Formats: sequence, C-alpha cells, structure tokens
Amino acid sequence: MRLRVLAGPTALAHIQQHGLNASDITTLVGASGGPKWFSLFGLDQYLTGEFFKGRQQPLQLLGSSAGAWRFACYAQQDPVAASQRFCDAYSTLCYPAKASSKEITDISMTVINRVFPDADSIQQVISNPIFKLNFTVARARALTRSRHKIGQLAGLSLTAAANLASRRHLRFFFERCVFHAPDSQLVQTPLVDLPSRCIELTEDNLRPALQASGSIPLVLDAVQDIPGAGKGLFYDGGVTDYHFDWPFSQQGLVLYPHFYPYIAPGWFDKSLPWRRKFSKHYHNVVLLCPSLSWIDSLPEKKIPDRKDFKLPDAIRIRHWQQVIGRSFELAEDFKAGNYQLEPLY
Repeated sequence: MRLRVLAGPTALAHIQQHGLNASDITTLVGASGGPKWFSLFGLDQYLTGEFFKGRQQPLQLLGSSAGAWRFACYAQQDPVAASQRFCDAYSTLCYPAKASSKEITDISMTVINRVFPDADSIQQVISNPIFKLNFTVARARALTRSRHKIGQLAGLSLTAAANLASRRHLRFFFERCVFHAPDSQLVQTPLVDLPSRCIELTEDNLRPALQASGSIPLVLDAVQDIPGAGKGLFYDGGVTDYHFDWPFSQQGLVLYPHFYPYIAPGWFDKSLPWRRKFSKHYHNVVLLCPSLSWIDSLPEKKIPDRKDFKLPDAIRIRHWQQVIGRSFELAEDFKAGNYQLEPLY
C-alpha cells in the first residue's frame, strides 16, 4: 500500500456512510516543510486538475511556508500550470557554497517570480471566486527582533526553551499574522492559542507576505514592513503553524495532504514527540500521507528535506526529480480508491 488515508471520528463516520467526495470538503490544509512537498506534487496536480475541477462552492485554503506557496498556485486561473512552474523552479534551486542569508534570499525570490510571472497572476489569486487563499506569517516580537545573526540565534534559543515549557509561551516571541482572501470564511473563527491578527490580501502585500511565509529564521532574511500588516520583521509562518492545530471548520470535511501520519503544531515542536498528538480540532480531518513502505522505496529511503542541499547539486536534483515523478503514484491510488481507510486517532 502506497497511500494512507486517516480520518478523524466525524470524517470517518461520514466517509463510511457516504464515501469521500470533493463536494464534502470545505477546507484544504498545507503544512510547512520545504522540499518535503515534492512527495505531494502528484496529489496537487490531481486535486487541482481533476478532483476539484468545476467546483462551484468556495474552498478555503490554509497553508504556511511551502504550503502557502502551493496554495498560491491553486488559486491561479491555471493551477496545474502554476503548480508545475513552482515545482520546476524550486526543484532546480542551487546556492553557492557558504552563501549568505541575503544571497539565499535573493536566489529564493526567483521561485516566487516564477509563481507570479505578471500582475494578472496576483489578481487571479486575490479575486478567485472558488479557491480562497489563507496563510500564516510570524511577526517577531521584542525578544526576536534582532537583525543580526547572533541576536537572532539568542532570541530563537530563548523561544525554544520557552516553547519547551509550554507552546503558549510563543506569544512572548512571535505574533501570528493570517493573510487571507478578501471574503475568506476561515478567519471568522477566532484563534485564541496565540496572539493573532488577520490581514486582507491585496495586490501590494501578496508577494511580500508570501515571501515572508517561507522566510526560515537564520536561513533567509526576514521581510520588513508588509503593507497592511504594519512595521516589523516577518518570518516563516511555520514558526507558529508548522503543521497546524486549528479549529479549521465545523462545516464539511477538511482534506490534508501531508508528509507524515502525525503533526507538529509549530516549528519548535518538531523534536518534541509529546506534541504530536491530534487534538479535537482534527475530528473532521481526512489526512493523506505516503506509507512507510513507499517512503523506503525512494532515494535514500526518505522524502526530500532541506538537508538535501548538502548533497552535490546534480545528485540532489536527480533524487528530487525521481520523487516528483513517483508522487503521481499517490495520486493514482487516491483517484482509484486504492487505500485502506484508517482512524486518525
């Protein structure tokens, strides 16, 4: 079995009685994770090109970092082509040895230029009547506002220590900013776990906000002073919402194509196994993820990740292209119903 489908109790009961139909889904979730996304590329192509094609009702898209960039493709007029551009640009990125954060930032911006080749592609996202883009960005607070690497490292170390005691302590270091389509329904649900603000997407802030959502601390430079969000330094949305633990929606089902059969709510929770529990927010979630046996069949027996940049460029790109090609196997299984439905928790 290559694809696993895990469902929360509400979703499981619904699928057992009615099956899983595109019209049942009201929200789509996309996690942070950088190149891990290549394992889901085939699913993205199938979902945009066939599964949701012709949809009449709005679909809320919620992502952070790579998930935000993926969904910025979903909301364009030709999502299949936009997603292909994103994949081609990202999978062939190369950085000089010992590149500075500014060099990495400048090179990474070539990807967003491919995602949005002109002003019209930005307007398509903002005014899309069906695919409603929502994504998170983390705004630095007092203790994490340093622009110098040593200061950043000190601030992040304090953040990690505080988060170890309680995830709610993130509130002293970062503020969650939710950038959303003008008529998004997703932001109507209040977020109380962390300080949060909702900012409407415009032609002026979509690109810098999307850039910020992928600006990994210590790796890329923060984005400064995003229009509509005020002054400050804005970082990767995965800092607050790496895999998300949100009250997504009480209506319909939530579809979550993911890399893992578990979640880590925030970036600082990645190495904390006790934070990987599904909360009550996942009662109506349908999570799609590759099986361990499928992952073991990939190059180096793993899905891609940022550590792959340590490999020679030619080898890394070859491995990534193999995973991208193989990702269509998961889409084939989802389309054919070739999977075993499992309880999520």
